[in-house]
Amino acid sequence: MPSTITVERRSIDVIPASERHGSPSNQLTLWLGANLQITAVVDGALAVVFGADALWAIIGVLVGNLIGGVVMALHSAQGPRLGLPQMISSRAQFGVYGAVIPLLLVIVMYLGFTATGTVLAGQAINAFLHVDTAAVGIVLFIAVVAVISIVGHNLIHRVGRIASILGVIGFAYLAVRLFTQHDVSASFGTHYGTVPFLLAVSLGAGWQLTFGPYVADYSRYLPEDTPERSVFWATLAGTVIGSQVSMTLGVLVAAVAGDAFLGSQVEWLGGLAGPAAVAAVIYLVIAAGKLTVTCLNAYGSFMCASTIVTGFTGAQRVGRRTRVVFILAMLLVSMLIALWASADFLSNFKNFVLLLLMVFTPWSAINLTDYYLVAKERVDLPALYDPDGRYGRWNAAAITTYAVGIAVQVPFLAQTMYTGPLTDKLGGADISWIIGLILPAVMYYLWASRSNVAPSEIIRMPAAETPMPVGR
Repeated sequence: MPSTITVERRSIDVIPASERHGSPSNQLTLWLGANLQITAVVDGALAVVFGADALWAIIGVLVGNLIGGVVMALHSAQGPRLGLPQMISSRAQFGVYGAVIPLLLVIVMYLGFTATGTVLAGQAINAFLHVDTAAVGIVLFIAVVAVISIVGHNLIHRVGRIASILGVIGFAYLAVRLFTQHDVSASFGTHYGTVPFLLAVSLGAGWQLTFGPYVADYSRYLPEDTPERSVFWATLAGTVIGSQVSMTLGVLVAAVAGDAFLGSQVEWLGGLAGPAAVAAVIYLVIAAGKLTVTCLNAYGSFMCASTIVTGFTGAQRVGRRTRVVFILAMLLVSMLIALWASADFLSNFKNFVLLLLMVFTPWSAINLTDYYLVAKERVDLPALYDPDGRYGRWNAAAITTYAVGIAVQVPFLAQTMYTGPLTDKLGGADISWIIGLILPAVMYYLWASRSNVAPSEIIRMPAAETPMPVGR
Protein backbone atom coordinates (compact mmCIF):
# COMPACT_ATOMS: atom_id res chain seq x y z
CA MET A 1 0.00 0.00 0.00
CA PRO A 2 1.42 3.47 -0.86
CA SER A 3 3.24 5.11 2.05
CA THR A 4 1.90 8.62 1.43
CA ILE A 5 -1.63 9.76 2.20
CA THR A 6 -3.27 11.79 -0.55
CA VAL A 7 -6.88 12.35 -1.55
CA GLU A 8 -7.99 9.43 -3.70
CA ARG A 9 -8.30 10.19 -7.41
CA ARG A 10 -10.50 7.26 -8.35
CA SER A 11 -14.24 7.01 -7.85
CA ILE A 12 -16.55 4.62 -9.74
CA ASP A 13 -14.15 4.12 -12.64
CA VAL A 14 -12.21 0.90 -13.13
CA ILE A 15 -8.92 0.78 -11.20
CA PRO A 16 -6.13 0.32 -13.78
CA ALA A 17 -3.40 -2.27 -13.28
CA SER A 18 -0.77 0.41 -12.59
CA GLU A 19 -2.64 1.55 -9.48
CA ARG A 20 -3.46 -1.87 -8.02
CA HIS A 21 -1.82 -2.64 -4.68
CA GLY A 22 -2.26 -4.41 -1.38
CA SER A 23 -2.82 -8.00 -0.31
CA PRO A 24 -5.76 -10.06 1.00
CA SER A 25 -4.51 -9.50 4.55
CA ASN A 26 -5.72 -5.92 4.19
CA GLN A 27 -9.26 -7.27 3.95
CA LEU A 28 -8.83 -9.25 7.15
CA THR A 29 -7.69 -6.26 9.21
CA LEU A 30 -10.25 -3.90 7.70
CA TRP A 31 -13.23 -6.12 8.43
CA LEU A 32 -11.85 -7.18 11.80
CA GLY A 33 -11.60 -3.52 12.80
CA ALA A 34 -15.00 -2.70 11.33
CA ASN A 35 -16.68 -5.40 13.43
CA LEU A 36 -14.87 -5.03 16.77
CA GLN A 37 -17.18 -2.20 17.74
CA ILE A 38 -19.97 -1.18 20.05
CA THR A 39 -22.88 -1.55 17.61
CA ALA A 40 -22.02 -5.21 17.08
CA VAL A 41 -21.98 -5.59 20.87
CA VAL A 42 -25.48 -4.10 20.97
CA ASP A 43 -26.55 -6.41 18.13
CA GLY A 44 -25.49 -9.45 20.16
CA ALA A 45 -27.17 -8.09 23.27
CA LEU A 46 -30.45 -7.82 21.40
CA ALA A 47 -30.63 -11.61 21.14
CA VAL A 48 -30.76 -11.84 24.95
CA VAL A 49 -32.92 -8.75 25.39
CA PHE A 50 -35.57 -10.32 23.18
CA GLY A 51 -35.61 -13.70 24.88
CA ALA A 52 -32.71 -16.00 23.93
CA ASP A 53 -30.72 -17.93 26.51
CA ALA A 54 -27.07 -16.80 26.55
CA LEU A 55 -25.65 -20.06 25.21
CA TRP A 56 -28.18 -20.38 22.40
CA ALA A 57 -27.84 -16.69 21.60
CA ILE A 58 -24.08 -17.15 21.06
CA ILE A 59 -24.68 -20.20 18.87
CA GLY A 60 -27.42 -18.40 16.97
CA VAL A 61 -25.39 -15.31 16.11
CA LEU A 62 -22.47 -17.58 15.10
CA VAL A 63 -24.70 -19.45 12.65
CA GLY A 64 -25.99 -16.14 11.30
CA ASN A 65 -22.52 -14.63 11.02
CA LEU A 66 -21.23 -17.66 9.11
CA ILE A 67 -24.15 -17.75 6.67
CA GLY A 68 -24.18 -14.01 6.09
CA GLY A 69 -20.39 -13.86 6.09
CA VAL A 70 -20.12 -16.34 3.23
CA VAL A 71 -22.48 -14.21 1.12
CA MET A 72 -20.59 -11.06 2.06
CA ALA A 73 -17.17 -12.58 1.28
CA LEU A 74 -18.39 -13.75 -2.14
CA HIS A 75 -19.11 -10.10 -2.95
CA SER A 76 -15.62 -9.14 -1.76
CA ALA A 77 -14.02 -11.64 -4.15
CA GLN A 78 -15.49 -9.70 -7.09
CA GLY A 79 -13.34 -6.64 -6.33
CA PRO A 80 -9.92 -7.63 -7.72
CA ARG A 81 -11.33 -9.14 -10.90
CA LEU A 82 -13.57 -6.21 -11.83
CA GLY A 83 -11.71 -3.33 -10.20
CA LEU A 84 -15.06 -1.67 -9.51
CA PRO A 85 -17.07 -0.52 -6.51
CA GLN A 86 -19.69 -3.06 -5.47
CA MET A 87 -22.94 -1.43 -6.53
CA ILE A 88 -21.95 -0.36 -10.03
CA SER A 89 -21.72 -4.07 -10.87
CA SER A 90 -25.49 -4.17 -10.29
CA ARG A 91 -25.87 -2.52 -13.68
CA ALA A 92 -24.98 -5.90 -15.20
CA GLN A 93 -28.12 -7.35 -13.59
CA PHE A 94 -30.57 -4.44 -13.30
CA GLY A 95 -29.51 -2.31 -16.27
CA VAL A 96 -27.74 1.06 -16.15
CA TYR A 97 -30.91 2.87 -15.02
CA GLY A 98 -32.51 -0.04 -13.21
CA ALA A 99 -29.59 -0.26 -10.78
CA VAL A 100 -30.83 2.98 -9.25
CA ILE A 101 -33.57 1.00 -7.44
CA PRO A 102 -31.30 -0.95 -5.06
CA LEU A 103 -28.85 1.95 -4.95
CA LEU A 104 -31.41 4.26 -3.36
CA LEU A 105 -32.15 1.64 -0.71
CA VAL A 106 -28.43 1.21 -0.03
CA ILE A 107 -28.08 4.94 0.60
CA VAL A 108 -30.93 4.72 3.12
CA MET A 109 -28.96 1.93 4.82
CA TYR A 110 -25.85 4.10 5.01
CA LEU A 111 -27.84 6.93 6.55
CA GLY A 112 -29.39 4.61 9.12
CA PHE A 113 -26.23 2.85 10.20
CA THR A 114 -24.22 6.07 10.27
CA ALA A 115 -26.86 7.76 12.43
CA THR A 116 -27.27 4.88 14.89
CA GLY A 117 -23.53 4.33 15.14
CA THR A 118 -22.89 8.03 15.63
CA VAL A 119 -25.18 8.02 18.66
CA LEU A 120 -22.96 5.47 20.39
CA ALA A 121 -19.68 7.03 19.23
CA GLY A 122 -20.90 10.40 20.45
CA GLN A 123 -21.66 8.92 23.85
CA ALA A 124 -18.12 7.51 24.05
CA ILE A 125 -16.53 10.84 23.11
CA ASN A 126 -18.68 12.72 25.61
CA ALA A 127 -17.75 10.26 28.35
CA PHE A 128 -14.06 10.68 27.50
CA LEU A 129 -14.35 14.48 27.54
CA HIS A 130 -16.73 14.53 30.53
CA VAL A 131 -19.28 16.51 28.52
CA ASP A 132 -23.03 16.20 29.05
CA THR A 133 -24.24 17.76 25.77
CA ALA A 134 -24.92 14.96 23.31
CA ALA A 135 -24.31 17.14 20.27
CA VAL A 136 -20.65 17.71 21.19
CA GLY A 137 -19.54 14.11 20.76
CA ILE A 138 -21.72 13.60 17.68
CA VAL A 139 -20.38 16.67 15.86
CA LEU A 140 -16.74 15.90 16.69
CA PHE A 141 -17.13 12.31 15.53
CA ILE A 142 -18.77 13.30 12.24
CA ALA A 143 -16.00 15.83 11.55
CA VAL A 144 -13.27 13.18 11.86
CA VAL A 145 -15.29 10.75 9.70
CA ALA A 146 -15.64 13.42 7.02
CA VAL A 147 -11.88 13.99 6.75
CA ILE A 148 -11.01 10.28 6.54
CA SER A 149 -13.79 9.49 4.06
CA ILE A 150 -12.84 12.35 1.76
CA VAL A 151 -9.19 11.24 1.70
CA GLY A 152 -10.55 7.82 0.77
CA HIS A 153 -9.57 4.20 0.28
CA ASN A 154 -5.98 3.95 1.55
CA LEU A 155 -6.55 5.98 4.71
CA ILE A 156 -9.68 3.99 5.51
CA HIS A 157 -7.64 0.77 5.35
CA ARG A 158 -5.03 2.27 7.68
CA VAL A 159 -7.68 3.33 10.15
CA GLY A 160 -9.08 -0.20 9.95
CA ARG A 161 -5.70 -1.72 10.86
CA ILE A 162 -5.35 0.57 13.86
CA ALA A 163 -8.93 -0.11 14.95
CA SER A 164 -8.38 -3.87 14.69
CA ILE A 165 -5.38 -3.70 17.05
CA LEU A 166 -7.19 -1.43 19.51
CA GLY A 167 -10.30 -3.58 19.28
CA VAL A 168 -8.48 -6.83 20.03
CA ILE A 169 -6.76 -5.32 23.07
CA GLY A 170 -9.81 -3.43 24.33
CA PHE A 171 -12.32 -6.24 23.92
CA ALA A 172 -9.94 -8.78 25.46
CA TYR A 173 -9.60 -6.53 28.49
CA LEU A 174 -13.37 -6.07 28.77
CA ALA A 175 -13.88 -9.83 28.55
CA VAL A 176 -11.39 -10.41 31.39
CA ARG A 177 -13.10 -7.76 33.49
CA LEU A 178 -16.52 -9.24 32.77
CA PHE A 179 -15.49 -12.73 33.92
CA THR A 180 -13.65 -11.49 36.98
CA GLN A 181 -16.26 -8.97 38.14
CA HIS A 182 -19.43 -10.97 37.39
CA ASP A 183 -20.62 -14.55 37.72
CA VAL A 184 -20.95 -15.13 33.98
CA SER A 185 -21.45 -18.88 34.34
CA ALA A 186 -24.71 -18.29 36.20
CA SER A 187 -26.12 -16.68 33.06
CA PHE A 188 -25.91 -19.89 31.06
CA GLY A 189 -28.99 -22.06 31.18
CA THR A 190 -30.29 -24.98 29.17
CA HIS A 191 -33.49 -23.37 27.92
CA TYR A 192 -33.89 -23.47 24.15
CA GLY A 193 -36.53 -21.46 22.33
CA THR A 194 -36.88 -21.69 18.55
CA VAL A 195 -38.21 -18.17 18.10
CA PRO A 196 -35.45 -16.33 20.06
CA PHE A 197 -32.83 -18.64 18.52
CA LEU A 198 -33.95 -17.75 15.00
CA LEU A 199 -33.96 -14.09 15.99
CA ALA A 200 -30.32 -14.47 17.05
CA VAL A 201 -29.51 -16.12 13.71
CA SER A 202 -31.30 -13.30 11.89
CA LEU A 203 -29.39 -10.64 13.81
CA GLY A 204 -26.07 -12.25 12.87
CA ALA A 205 -27.02 -12.84 9.25
CA GLY A 206 -28.51 -9.38 8.89
CA TRP A 207 -25.38 -7.79 10.25
CA GLN A 208 -23.24 -9.52 7.60
CA LEU A 209 -25.61 -9.21 4.65
CA THR A 210 -25.84 -5.45 5.01
CA PHE A 211 -22.08 -5.26 4.30
CA GLY A 212 -22.72 -6.84 0.88
CA PRO A 213 -23.55 -3.65 -1.04
CA TYR A 214 -20.14 -2.10 -0.36
CA VAL A 215 -17.64 -4.81 0.49
CA ALA A 216 -15.99 -4.84 -2.96
CA ASP A 217 -15.34 -1.09 -2.66
CA TYR A 218 -12.40 -2.04 -0.45
CA SER A 219 -11.04 -5.00 -2.42
CA ARG A 220 -11.13 -3.39 -5.86
CA TYR A 221 -7.59 -2.01 -5.61
CA LEU A 222 -6.07 -5.47 -5.13
CA PRO A 223 -4.02 -6.73 -8.12
CA GLU A 224 -6.17 -8.47 -10.70
CA ASP A 225 -4.27 -11.75 -10.31
CA THR A 226 -5.01 -11.90 -6.57
CA PRO A 227 -6.56 -15.36 -5.97
CA GLU A 228 -10.27 -15.08 -5.34
CA ARG A 229 -10.08 -17.72 -2.65
CA SER A 230 -7.55 -15.65 -0.72
CA VAL A 231 -9.80 -12.58 -0.82
CA PHE A 232 -12.82 -14.68 0.16
CA TRP A 233 -11.18 -16.33 3.17
CA ALA A 234 -9.44 -13.18 4.40
CA THR A 235 -12.69 -11.22 4.26
CA LEU A 236 -14.69 -14.05 5.83
CA ALA A 237 -12.21 -14.49 8.67
CA GLY A 238 -12.06 -10.80 9.46
CA THR A 239 -15.79 -10.19 9.43
CA VAL A 240 -16.87 -13.36 11.25
CA ILE A 241 -14.19 -13.26 13.95
CA GLY A 242 -14.71 -9.56 14.60
CA SER A 243 -18.49 -9.70 14.70
CA GLN A 244 -18.65 -12.92 16.70
CA VAL A 245 -16.30 -11.61 19.37
CA SER A 246 -18.31 -8.39 19.66
CA MET A 247 -21.69 -10.11 19.65
CA THR A 248 -20.59 -12.73 22.16
CA LEU A 249 -19.48 -9.94 24.47
CA GLY A 250 -22.87 -8.31 23.93
CA VAL A 251 -24.70 -11.52 24.77
CA LEU A 252 -22.75 -11.97 27.99
CA VAL A 253 -23.07 -8.34 29.02
CA ALA A 254 -26.83 -8.36 28.48
CA ALA A 255 -27.11 -11.65 30.37
CA VAL A 256 -25.33 -10.38 33.48
CA ALA A 257 -26.33 -6.71 33.38
CA GLY A 258 -29.97 -6.91 32.33
CA ASP A 259 -31.71 -3.53 32.38
CA ALA A 260 -28.55 -1.76 33.56
CA PHE A 261 -27.03 -2.23 30.10
CA LEU A 262 -30.16 -1.11 28.29
CA GLY A 263 -30.10 2.41 29.66
CA SER A 264 -26.59 3.38 28.57
CA GLN A 265 -24.52 0.82 26.76
CA VAL A 266 -21.38 2.95 26.46
CA GLU A 267 -21.32 4.08 30.10
CA TRP A 268 -21.90 0.53 31.31
CA LEU A 269 -18.87 -0.72 29.40
CA GLY A 270 -16.88 2.22 30.75
CA GLY A 271 -17.88 1.22 34.24
CA LEU A 272 -16.90 -2.36 33.53
CA ALA A 273 -13.43 -1.14 32.54
CA GLY A 274 -12.73 -0.06 36.11
CA PRO A 275 -10.46 2.88 36.99
CA ALA A 276 -11.22 6.21 35.34
CA ALA A 277 -8.01 6.23 33.31
CA VAL A 278 -8.69 2.77 31.90
CA ALA A 279 -12.34 3.65 31.25
CA ALA A 280 -11.15 6.66 29.24
CA VAL A 281 -9.05 4.33 27.05
CA ILE A 282 -12.07 2.05 26.52
CA TYR A 283 -14.11 5.06 25.42
CA LEU A 284 -11.44 5.77 22.81
CA VAL A 285 -11.52 2.12 21.70
CA ILE A 286 -15.29 2.38 21.27
CA ALA A 287 -14.94 5.57 19.24
CA ALA A 288 -12.17 4.06 17.09
CA GLY A 289 -14.26 1.00 16.28
CA LYS A 290 -17.18 3.16 15.22
CA LEU A 291 -14.84 5.37 13.22
CA THR A 292 -13.86 2.55 10.87
CA VAL A 293 -17.33 1.35 9.98
CA THR A 294 -18.78 4.87 9.77
CA CYS A 295 -16.07 5.81 7.28
CA LEU A 296 -17.09 2.76 5.25
CA ASN A 297 -20.67 4.03 5.27
CA ALA A 298 -19.73 7.57 4.25
CA TYR A 299 -17.37 6.39 1.51
CA GLY A 300 -19.94 3.88 0.28
CA SER A 301 -22.65 6.54 0.13
CA PHE A 302 -20.42 8.57 -2.17
CA MET A 303 -19.93 5.56 -4.43
CA CYS A 304 -23.69 4.91 -4.58
CA ALA A 305 -24.65 8.52 -5.21
CA SER A 306 -21.99 8.74 -7.93
CA THR A 307 -23.30 5.56 -9.53
CA ILE A 308 -26.85 6.94 -9.58
CA VAL A 309 -25.86 10.30 -11.10
CA THR A 310 -23.44 8.93 -13.68
CA GLY A 311 -25.99 6.36 -14.78
CA PHE A 312 -27.98 9.20 -16.27
CA THR A 313 -25.14 11.55 -17.27
CA GLY A 314 -23.01 8.87 -18.93
CA ALA A 315 -19.86 9.90 -17.06
CA GLN A 316 -17.37 7.23 -16.01
CA ARG A 317 -16.01 9.06 -12.98
CA VAL A 318 -16.63 12.03 -10.74
CA GLY A 319 -14.16 14.59 -9.44
CA ARG A 320 -12.87 15.38 -6.00
CA ARG A 321 -15.22 18.31 -5.45
CA THR A 322 -18.19 16.08 -6.08
CA ARG A 323 -16.76 13.56 -3.60
CA VAL A 324 -16.61 16.25 -0.92
CA VAL A 325 -20.16 17.44 -1.58
CA PHE A 326 -21.68 13.94 -1.57
CA ILE A 327 -19.88 12.84 1.60
CA LEU A 328 -20.59 16.02 3.55
CA ALA A 329 -24.27 15.97 2.55
CA MET A 330 -24.70 12.37 3.66
CA LEU A 331 -22.92 12.96 6.96
CA LEU A 332 -24.96 16.08 7.66
CA VAL A 333 -28.21 14.19 7.21
CA SER A 334 -26.94 11.31 9.36
CA MET A 335 -25.84 13.72 12.08
CA LEU A 336 -29.28 15.31 12.20
CA ILE A 337 -30.89 11.87 12.45
CA ALA A 338 -28.47 10.94 15.25
CA LEU A 339 -29.38 14.05 17.22
CA TRP A 340 -33.08 13.26 16.83
CA ALA A 341 -33.15 9.47 17.20
CA SER A 342 -30.98 8.73 20.23
CA ALA A 343 -33.93 7.63 22.42
CA ASP A 344 -35.07 4.00 22.54
CA PHE A 345 -31.96 3.03 20.60
CA LEU A 346 -32.00 -0.74 21.12
CA SER A 347 -35.55 -1.32 19.91
CA ASN A 348 -35.19 1.00 16.93
CA PHE A 349 -31.90 -0.60 15.93
CA LYS A 350 -33.32 -4.12 16.02
CA ASN A 351 -36.21 -3.13 13.76
CA PHE A 352 -33.87 -1.24 11.45
CA VAL A 353 -31.51 -4.20 10.97
CA LEU A 354 -34.32 -6.66 10.30
CA LEU A 355 -36.01 -4.26 7.87
CA LEU A 356 -32.79 -3.83 5.91
CA LEU A 357 -32.39 -7.58 5.81
CA MET A 358 -35.64 -7.77 3.85
CA VAL A 359 -34.44 -5.49 1.05
CA PHE A 360 -30.82 -6.59 0.73
CA THR A 361 -31.06 -10.36 0.74
CA PRO A 362 -32.79 -10.44 -2.69
CA TRP A 363 -30.19 -8.04 -4.07
CA SER A 364 -27.34 -10.28 -2.87
CA ALA A 365 -29.08 -13.34 -4.29
CA ILE A 366 -29.47 -11.70 -7.72
CA ASN A 367 -25.97 -10.22 -7.85
CA LEU A 368 -24.15 -13.39 -6.82
CA THR A 369 -26.31 -15.70 -8.94
CA ASP A 370 -25.68 -13.59 -12.01
CA TYR A 371 -21.95 -13.09 -11.42
CA TYR A 372 -21.00 -16.65 -10.47
CA LEU A 373 -23.64 -18.85 -12.13
CA VAL A 374 -25.09 -16.98 -15.12
CA ALA A 375 -22.29 -14.70 -16.37
CA LYS A 376 -19.61 -16.95 -14.83
CA GLU A 377 -17.48 -13.92 -13.86
CA ARG A 378 -17.53 -12.54 -17.41
CA VAL A 379 -18.51 -8.87 -17.44
CA ASP A 380 -18.48 -6.25 -20.20
CA LEU A 381 -16.98 -3.38 -18.23
CA PRO A 382 -17.47 -0.60 -20.84
CA ALA A 383 -21.15 -1.60 -21.17
CA LEU A 384 -21.69 -0.86 -17.47
CA TYR A 385 -21.40 2.85 -18.35
CA ASP A 386 -23.49 2.73 -21.54
CA PRO A 387 -27.33 2.70 -21.33
CA ASP A 388 -27.41 1.60 -24.98
CA GLY A 389 -24.88 -1.16 -24.44
CA ARG A 390 -25.09 -4.85 -23.65
CA TYR A 391 -26.94 -4.42 -20.34
CA GLY A 392 -29.42 -1.79 -21.49
CA ARG A 393 -31.33 0.72 -19.39
CA TRP A 394 -33.65 -1.61 -17.47
CA ASN A 395 -33.54 -5.37 -16.95
CA ALA A 396 -36.97 -6.87 -16.37
CA ALA A 397 -35.58 -10.16 -15.03
CA ALA A 398 -33.64 -8.55 -12.17
CA ILE A 399 -36.17 -5.84 -11.34
CA THR A 400 -39.11 -8.25 -11.29
CA THR A 401 -37.16 -10.83 -9.29
CA TYR A 402 -36.10 -8.15 -6.83
CA ALA A 403 -39.68 -6.99 -6.30
CA VAL A 404 -40.87 -10.58 -5.86
CA GLY A 405 -37.95 -11.28 -3.51
CA ILE A 406 -39.08 -8.47 -1.22
CA ALA A 407 -42.78 -9.27 -1.47
CA VAL A 408 -42.46 -12.97 -0.62
CA GLN A 409 -40.76 -12.09 2.67
CA VAL A 410 -43.68 -9.98 3.94
CA PRO A 411 -45.81 -12.91 5.17
CA PHE A 412 -42.82 -14.17 7.18
CA LEU A 413 -41.84 -10.89 8.85
CA ALA A 414 -41.78 -10.53 12.62
CA GLN A 415 -41.34 -6.87 13.40
CA THR A 416 -42.84 -4.34 15.76
CA MET A 417 -44.74 -2.53 13.02
CA TYR A 418 -45.91 -5.65 11.20
CA THR A 419 -46.12 -9.38 11.80
CA GLY A 420 -46.84 -11.58 8.80
CA PRO A 421 -49.67 -14.12 8.87
CA LEU A 422 -47.31 -17.05 8.35
CA THR A 423 -45.08 -15.84 11.18
CA ASP A 424 -47.80 -16.62 13.73
CA LYS A 425 -48.04 -20.16 12.41
CA LEU A 426 -44.28 -20.52 12.90
CA GLY A 427 -44.61 -19.45 16.53
CA GLY A 428 -43.30 -15.96 15.85
CA ALA A 429 -40.02 -17.01 14.21
CA ASP A 430 -38.73 -14.68 11.49
CA ILE A 431 -37.39 -16.70 8.55
CA SER A 432 -38.06 -14.01 5.93
CA TRP A 433 -34.37 -13.57 5.13
CA ILE A 434 -34.00 -17.26 4.25
CA ILE A 435 -36.90 -16.98 1.81
CA GLY A 436 -35.39 -13.76 0.48
CA LEU A 437 -32.12 -15.48 -0.37
CA ILE A 438 -33.29 -18.76 -1.85
CA LEU A 439 -36.35 -17.87 -3.93
CA PRO A 440 -34.82 -14.87 -5.80
CA ALA A 441 -31.67 -16.88 -6.55
CA VAL A 442 -33.66 -19.70 -8.13
CA MET A 443 -36.09 -17.37 -9.91
CA TYR A 444 -33.36 -15.16 -11.36
CA TYR A 445 -31.22 -18.10 -12.48
CA LEU A 446 -34.10 -19.76 -14.35
CA TRP A 447 -35.02 -16.47 -16.02
CA ALA A 448 -31.62 -14.91 -16.73
CA SER A 449 -29.89 -18.10 -17.89
CA ARG A 450 -32.28 -18.24 -20.84
CA SER A 451 -31.39 -14.74 -21.99
CA ASN A 452 -27.78 -14.55 -20.87
CA VAL A 453 -26.11 -11.46 -22.34
CA ALA A 454 -22.70 -12.04 -20.78
CA PRO A 455 -19.68 -11.89 -23.11
CA SER A 456 -17.59 -14.98 -23.83
CA GLU A 457 -14.82 -13.47 -21.68
CA ILE A 458 -14.41 -10.41 -19.50
CA ILE A 459 -14.13 -7.23 -21.58
CA ARG A 460 -11.76 -4.66 -20.10
CA MET A 461 -11.84 -0.91 -20.49
CA PRO A 462 -9.75 0.40 -23.40
CA ALA A 463 -6.34 1.51 -22.16
CA ALA A 464 -6.95 5.12 -23.16
CA GLU A 465 -9.97 5.36 -20.88
CA THR A 466 -8.39 4.28 -17.60
CA PRO A 467 -5.94 7.08 -16.73
CA MET A 468 -7.23 10.15 -14.88
CA PRO A 469 -5.66 13.61 -14.93
CA VAL A 470 -3.78 14.20 -11.68
CA GLY A 471 -5.41 17.56 -10.93
CA ARG A 472 -9.01 16.49 -11.24
